[in-house]
Amino acid sequence: MKESSMLLAAEAFKIESESLASIFNNIDKKAFAATVGALCRAERIAASGCGHSGIACMHFAHLMCCIERPARFISPAEAMHGGMGFVQKGDAVLLASRGGKTSELLPILEISREKGAFIICVTENLSSPLAFGADATLKMTVGRETDKYDVQGTTSFVVLSSIFDALQCAVIEETGHRPGAFALVHPGGAVGERLNKRSV
Repeated sequence: MKESSMLLAAEAFKIESESLASIFNNIDKKAFAATVGALCRAERIAASGCGHSGIACMHFAHLMCCIERPARFISPAEAMHGGMGFVQKGDAVLLASRGGKTSELLPILEISREKGAFIICVTENLSSPLAFGADATLKMTVGRETDKYDVQGTTSFVVLSSIFDALQCAVIEETGHRPGAFALVHPGGAVGERLNKRSV
């Protein structure tokens, strides 16, 4: 392995950790609180994004389901072919796009608004169409991606996922969700085994 490869690998950890360290200070706390409130109130939660943002949104939907906030990922392609039938008035719809201009998400924004859903945008671009159209916008803070060409969705994926993790922590606290409830819906794996032994 080349020495330069090892140096670039080490630099990747530094790049991501620096971005993670700055996220919370750059997030609008009122928008964060409004987002948490909407996630707690909504009967259903939808999340959508493209590429790495979409994969992070799948993680977000799963996090919400694990704490009994019914959620699903809606692919941008399926959204335009009936998938938005999942969204009803009062639901929460989260749209993630680093640039805030992802064309596939703009129709989802419009349909969500028409249906009376609470729209959450997570983006780095607060002047973007998605940010302007949302009820609450959370700012991503991405210094640069980790690869040498600054093009792969690496740091942005980690930052987005960490925002979703923080939202889950806040929702757990606001709803009073307990480990016993998690044990019921997550009986599998080492975590399920540990929680169910404790609850016996």
